Formats: sequence, structure tokens, C-alpha cells
Amino acid sequence: MRWLIVLALGSCAADDHRRCEVDDMPLRFDAYHGDERRLGWNDRETELTPTAIAADGLVVRWSSATLDAETIDGISYAPHLYAVPLWLDDFPGLDGPTRAVITATSNGWVYAITADDRECAPRAPGEILWATRLVDPSVVTRLDGGMPLGVLSTPILDRAGERLFVAAMDRERGWLAFALDVASGEVLEPWPVVIDDAGAGAKNTNGPATLHAPEIVSQRGALKLSPPGDRLYVPFGTYRGEGVGWLVAIDTNDATIAAAFSSAQWTEPTSSGGIWGAAGPAIDDAGDVWLTTGNSPPLSAQMPGTWGNSLLRLDRDLALEASYTPFNYCWLDLSNMDIAASPPLLLPALTGASTPDTVAFGGKQGNVYLVDRTALTPVGASRPNCSDDAAADRSLLPPGDQPQFGTRGPLNVFGPYSERFGQLDHAKMRSRVAYAELGGERWLFASGSTKAAEDSETSVAPSLAKLRVVAPTGAPAYLETTGYAPDVVFLNPGAPIVASDADAAAVVWVIDENAPRTASLLDPATPSPILYAFDAETLAPLWRSDDGALAKGGKYGTAVVAHGVAIVGTDRITAFGLPR
Repeated sequence: MRWLIVLALGSCAADDHRRCEVDDMPLRFDAYHGDERRLGWNDRETELTPTAIAADGLVVRWSSATLDAETIDGISYAPHLYAVPLWLDDFPGLDGPTRAVITATSNGWVYAITADDRECAPRAPGEILWATRLVDPSVVTRLDGGMPLGVLSTPILDRAGERLFVAAMDRERGWLAFALDVASGEVLEPWPVVIDDAGAGAKNTNGPATLHAPEIVSQRGALKLSPPGDRLYVPFGTYRGEGVGWLVAIDTNDATIAAAFSSAQWTEPTSSGGIWGAAGPAIDDAGDVWLTTGNSPPLSAQMPGTWGNSLLRLDRDLALEASYTPFNYCWLDLSNMDIAASPPLLLPALTGASTPDTVAFGGKQGNVYLVDRTALTPVGASRPNCSDDAAADRSLLPPGDQPQFGTRGPLNVFGPYSERFGQLDHAKMRSRVAYAELGGERWLFASGSTKAAEDSETSVAPSLAKLRVVAPTGAPAYLETTGYAPDVVFLNPGAPIVASDADAAAVVWVIDENAPRTASLLDPATPSPILYAFDAETLAPLWRSDDGALAKGGKYGTAVVAHGVAIVGTDRITAFGLPR
């Protein structure tokens, strides 16, 4: 899934109308939110511009067949794609390199699917190149109404594009990490690696703690690789707050657990520091690992080794190095308003500002934070004292008073602000932000769910926000909200992505689940998701898919835009593009 690094590939070769030319720098989106920058920004999209979409709208250009169902105890379960599809321009197909997507389903299957609808393509788009059933899934009652649990997280490709890493749950063996041959889909030896309490506990840098059974512990966060590719990072949270968060590092050279980190020193099934956000951790150029965590138990404020509701930086072998914790984390803990919902995005250097190295993330409370990466609190025994003073927060605060505080404080983007209501269908933001540089400015785009009142579960507009990253010369950077999408209401959106052309005419894409967080994916009455396109300059809606045009997918879906099509994974792969 590498975010668009090159222009669209060439046209048909003159001497072979069954083979398309391949660019010297083929496009690969190899992980969640894109290329190695992981910004959620495709800066080479020349076809799906605001003008073209507004004039002609979009149609379904192609679709795969419905992917494999799974029969368990006599009941047939449709597949659901929680994983974001990956994109390769140079998939090593039998007919030579070809455009393809790779995806994985809740039923435990992984697929490579053709994605080239040019006339010169050797195969029709939507054709399955290979399909591999990795595990025997088991129904988990805690998962979205009682779903089979196979693959929940987004896989990742190594930089050579030769190995695909996937985490999956098997009913007998539990959580497993696989390495597959990209060309064939075959599992490589000596994989898979078993991830269980014994293996992770023996390598835990913050123990003792318990990695509970797969029916309790989810692996929803996207996988990540270290810059050299020798560490695979696999995050864990829980479905209903019944255990601690974990991050496990696997040595990809010898297929063994190299290190592990638990967010708290807990052995009982109590929520503490889940690492569950769909985007997974971030990795900087030095190989340090950045993650946000879920709530810890109320009144656990300064318990040693307890790192709930915090931004953490760990080294490559998962030793904790530094942290940031919001000033009001006691309230976040109490009300289950965790910041793990919005994993961190590492911004490119802010040239000129006194804080050039920053990281952005949000949370269920509806705030979006910008933090100086060099000013985190050095590692200590516990979180700092909780505070009622918003101006004391150690993030990069906007210069003016925030209306919810009457003082300076973190920027509330989706409201109304509350320190009591923010869990389940009260939550206001569960998605990673996207970054883009447009019109000479730096921007963040955030998707969420504003509520009708502080104690309401009813979503209202606005649901998409545009934030300017202000980087004053010689002064600290900060965020300011410059606009919202009018009228559009999201119920439970995934992370936005931005696609722009060379002239910075950009489109923001969002998939909304179109149902509350607590909706069962097995309930026939639960509606299907909707894909939206917005003008990035004004946030005016450009287009939305028709009701029922998409089948039900997983939750927190994110689109992939490449070569004039917007790819959505549900129970199949669907590609929207301009009419031809």
C-alpha cells in the first residue's frame, strides 16, 4: 500500500498490446496509510481531482468476487476486511509485473488480486492471483456481534516487496505471525511465530504482566517493520477492557520473539494501556517506536510501570525511553476516553520552527494534540501527577484561550467537550490524522463524530476537520482549526487520506462505517459503509457512494487511491473511478 510516490505508469507497449509498460519507480503502498512516510498523503494523483469528480462523479470501475466465507458450527460467515488493502504496481505475476492489491479477511484468508483496468493489462481487474487460508478462525463473541476472528490488522510488505507479514488468530494455536512469499502466497519456513503469554512474558521489558487469551486480547493495530526490516512489531489491545496492552517485536531473520512491552505491570484481567488503534505504532528514521495507549484503571495514576493514556517512545528492542501524558488523564482513565484510538503520525520536519520534530494524534475526547518529539518526559517509574490546569499540558498549545477551559489548553476539534462522556458511542474520534502539504502550507485532516450534546450518542455535523500546522520562525509550532466539512455526518469513520496532483488540487477521502461503534456486523439491519470525497481546500463534499453500493466491511476502514481509482475493502475489493 505505498502512498503514491510516482506518476501513473506508462501506456501500452507498442509491440505488445497485452502487456503494459512498467515505470522505473513502480508504486507500492506497502502498509497502513501509505509508503514509508506513513502520512496518509498520495501526492501524485493526476486523475481523481476535485474538478473531475465534481463534473463527472464516480462509478464502480471494477470489483473482485466476494471473498471466501467460513462455516463454523454449521453457520456460514461472510468475510469482513478490517485490514486496509496494500497496492503494488510491480506484483510478480505469471504474465510479468502487474498492478495488484493484497488484502486479508476476518475469516483468516489472504489474497492477491489484480488491479489494472488499462486495455493493455494482461488480466482483467478483480481476478484473484492467489488465495491462502492461514488459520482456522474461531467465533469471538466480543468482536462486533460475534465475528469469526482470523485477521483484523493491516499486514505489511518488506521493502524489497518479497515478503508479506500477517498476524492471524487460530482456534487451536492462538495468535500467530506469518511471513508469506508475495509471488505465490506460500507461508515461508520457519514461520509462523506463536505469540502467547509464555513467549511474550519472557521478553517483557515492563513486567510482570499477562497476555490473555485471544478471545480477550485483540490484534487490531496495523503491523510495522523497523527501517532495516529486521523487527516486526505486533500491537495488542483488548475487546472490552479486560487486560493490558502489549507490543511484541519479532526478529524477522530467525522468526523468534525478540522483545515485548506491556503497557502496565498487570496480571489480572483489568483494562490498562491497550494498543489497539487501527493504524498501529509509528517508527521513526532512528528505529524508535511511537505509540499511544488506552485507559488505565481509575485511581491508578502513579502506579509504577502503568502507562495508560500516554504517548510512548520505545527503542527498537522495546525499552521505554520517554513519554507524554495529557494533563487530565485521570478523567480520561475514569471515562474510558483513551488516546489509543488515534495512533501517532510523525510529521515531516517543520523548518524554521523552534520545534521542528513533532508528532500528532487525537483521542476519544475529540482533542487533537501536537507534541514536540524532543521534549517528552524522560523515562521514569510512572506517569506524572494528574492536573486540572489545561495550560500546564506539555503538548504544543495554541496561543489563545480554549473556550472549554477559559485558558490555554489542547485543541478540541470534535465536541462538545466532556470529561465524563466519551466511551463506546459517545466517543468523538477513533482515527489517525492525515498530513499533506498544499498551497505552501502544512495541513492535518481529522475525521470524527461531533455529538448533539455532551451526554448524547447522536452524531451531528461537523465530522471532518482541517487543521493548519502553524510553524512560526523561531517559535513553537501549534495547530489551528481552519474549517469543517459542512452538513456531512459520520457515525464511526476511519482515517482520512489525501490525494493531490502536482498543482496541489487535492481530495480528502473518508470511509464512514455508517453505523454506531456498538453495531453488530452480523445484524442484517446494520447498514453498509459509505465512501466520501471532499475538496481539500474547502472541505465541500464532492461525491459519496450510493447507499448499499458497498457491502459490509470491518470497522475503521481506510481507502487507497492509486492511478485514478479509489479502492475500498469490504467483503471484496471495489474500485471507484471516473466514468469512461
